[in-house]
Amino acid sequence: MSTRDVDSWPALSARERAVAIEVLSHGPLSRSALARRLGLSAGSLTRLTKPLIAAGVLVEEPARAGAGQGRPSLPLDVVAGSRHFAGFKVTADTVYGVVTTLRSEVVARRSVPLGNPEPERVADQLGDLVGRFRQEFPRIAGVGVGVAGPVREGGVVVDNAFLGWSGVPLTPLVRERTGLPVVVDNDVTALAEAEAWFGAGRGLDRFALLTIGAGIGYALVIGGRPVRTRDGGGGIGRRWIVDPAGPLTPEGERGSAAALLTIPSMCRQVGAATGEPVSYARLLAAAADGEPAASRVVGEAARALGLMVAQIADLALPQKILLAGEGVGLMDVAGDTVAATIRARRHPDTEPVVLDTLPSDFHAWARGAAALAIRTLVLGA
Repeated sequence: MSTRDVDSWPALSARERAVAIEVLSHGPLSRSALARRLGLSAGSLTRLTKPLIAAGVLVEEPARAGAGQGRPSLPLDVVAGSRHFAGFKVTADTVYGVVTTLRSEVVARRSVPLGNPEPERVADQLGDLVGRFRQEFPRIAGVGVGVAGPVREGGVVVDNAFLGWSGVPLTPLVRERTGLPVVVDNDVTALAEAEAWFGAGRGLDRFALLTIGAGIGYALVIGGRPVRTRDGGGGIGRRWIVDPAGPLTPEGERGSAAALLTIPSMCRQVGAATGEPVSYARLLAAAADGEPAASRVVGEAARALGLMVAQIADLALPQKILLAGEGVGLMDVAGDTVAATIRARRHPDTEPVVLDTLPSDFHAWARGAAALAIRTLVLGA
């Protein structure tokens, strides 16, 4: 199936995309307000909005009376349900999928165990999930996929330790199976994109995203867009030295963020001290109950997190820092320690850090991948 066989996103000119982006980001907007924001004449705006209205992307909202004399305005808004987008987060053992509206509202979700981690088989699973989603939402216009590790242009997964991938061209594999436009990117970058457009970072000029869980992820958003580098968020936790005298990772790195703060490392440390395997939930509960080994490991992790947040605040100067990932339960048990460490590590005259904790649900990461598809199609990237 080719993309021509699918009722997907209309082809837009650069100026039409600008109109769609403005309404998507800030709508509903009156025509006069939209024209002012884009520096367009009334006639030009009318010509640009006609194809968007005809395609069902924009709609005129009910008239609103203005403050003065004259005809009431007819605000333009995005038809959120005019198109849908599928987003996926692929972990070492599960594929999490969602369908969102054009405004990134989740209308369906599904998760399935990851079968064979070979790239072709993962692409088969993604294609099957898209097919199932399209039974209910036939106007899916694009697919986004978020994976750990750096991703190069063209959706090539450079390195993913969780799946054992190296140099995998995932975008064409999924496109062949869906007939839809596909975008693949680093999962942390995808989550940052969603928060910039539709979430806790909306309207901010700059913010940072720090994720803790099986690994450590970091993204910096400036001017509403994630800063992209060749690293693509891969492996930052293994090289971010927090305490040179801290614990070792299996790779022999001492005192890194990965050694102190990732779930596998924390569980491994407590297990070694107690002689019994322990889950992350049990570890946090034990720390809350004051059990010595768990309390020590959780305390060290909280101080490491506080130091990292303080360093990000001092060096990146964000308006807000977002904390996400399956490890954020640490904040429920040791949030006071994190906050105290941030205060101790920063100059007393600096502005307090605005630290927001996001839900740890992996479907939120899949929503981030769907937001990538929205951004790619709307921007024409």
